[in-house]
Amino acid sequence: MHQPRRMDRRTLLKRAGSAVGLASFPYIVPRKCIAAADRPGPNDRLIIAHIGVGGMGTYHLRNMVDRMQKGQVNVAAVCDVDENRLATASQNAGPQADVYRDYRYVLERKDIDAVIIATPDHWHAVQTVHAAECGKHVYVEKPACCTIDEGKAMVTAARENKISVQVGSQGRSEHEAYLAHRYLVNGNIGHVDKVWCFHYPSPSDDNPVPDSDPPPELDWDLWLGPMRWRPYNRKYCPGAFRWIMESGGGQIRDRGAHVMSCAMWWMGADGTGPVTVEATGTQPTKGLWDAAVEMEVVYTFKKPDWTLIWSQHPDNAPKTEARGPDEPQITRPGYGAVYHGTKGTFTHWGGDGGTWAERKAREWVPPAGAKDVRKSPGHYEDWFEGIKTGKKTIMNIEAAVGVSNLCNLGNLAFILGRKLHWDQIRQEIIGDEQARRMMGWPQRYPYHL
Repeated sequence: MHQPRRMDRRTLLKRAGSAVGLASFPYIVPRKCIAAADRPGPNDRLIIAHIGVGGMGTYHLRNMVDRMQKGQVNVAAVCDVDENRLATASQNAGPQADVYRDYRYVLERKDIDAVIIATPDHWHAVQTVHAAECGKHVYVEKPACCTIDEGKAMVTAARENKISVQVGSQGRSEHEAYLAHRYLVNGNIGHVDKVWCFHYPSPSDDNPVPDSDPPPELDWDLWLGPMRWRPYNRKYCPGAFRWIMESGGGQIRDRGAHVMSCAMWWMGADGTGPVTVEATGTQPTKGLWDAAVEMEVVYTFKKPDWTLIWSQHPDNAPKTEARGPDEPQITRPGYGAVYHGTKGTFTHWGGDGGTWAERKAREWVPPAGAKDVRKSPGHYEDWFEGIKTGKKTIMNIEAAVGVSNLCNLGNLAFILGRKLHWDQIRQEIIGDEQARRMMGWPQRYPYHL
């Protein structure tokens, strides 16, 4: 079925049953047309489009709309395969934002400088590569990719097209993450030789439902995109894609992309990789979801020697630190990491937009001569700086692909049930032809790399 290049906004809102009239949108023309000392004119502002406006996509859009109303950016387009979500996004973005179902029409626009991609995981690599090839800067949600081959393509596309990429493992930009990083690099717990990442299990599909027709507002074929075609089932989406290996990869590729991002950053390990990966766990026994329920993955690094462990089991989180009423509260205590050093341990909870460091790191006062570490001005601000100056972002595509490789290697080791050997220089699994062939999979035309 032919899809229009740009959807008519009035028709979309009417079709979605919106009760919000066009006159209710904020009046923003003066901000677009008038420059001020603290507010750049339209030629100086980044023109942004949003691709995927569901959960995190809505969060990103609201943030950019707030910046737009301050004269910092302009939101020129919103795009989603679900018309209900698209209608809501159109309301949030305002009348200046065009609406699209197909992201390729967004990338065709010469006026758009950058895109924020918050689609399901299986779309991240394809849309990032296509955006790079169109000269767009990219903020893309984590995990960066679902396969090792996708990651290679993302790195190459970003480098060849000289774009700035920020991946949404925003834990690196959190204030308490900065304090934790500074505390560790100054040797407060000695040499760290083990990082134990804890998390609760992935859910299982204990109540399967039959396939059905997709809801009328959803373009199912476009939602699948590069994946193999299959009949619609409500246990696939929206959020349930997380528990399927092909589209989400389970907790390790969701929260692991946050917690292990912090570990690689704080350990100074960006650009390195494990030499071996081993995984054990339990598989679902029924239903559509096939990601590991419980799981433990051991990554062995050399030169320097250290071990990273992803432990996905129930009730294995350490005791949550008590905090006073005037301190930031730990609202997600079920995951984080414990760093084991020769002089003690250090614990943090969370690892994404909520990263909470143990009190001893927060209260540590650096002595004269102490090492400092990079302090992010904020995850978006760091990306904007990268766009303007060419400086590498704090969660640049090379670093993010390195973290995604950990997640993907862990899943492959679990699926195959054996130790994998990794060559960081070649970015390949070695000594195991079957595993090497699983570093990528075919993608559906025309949604492919």
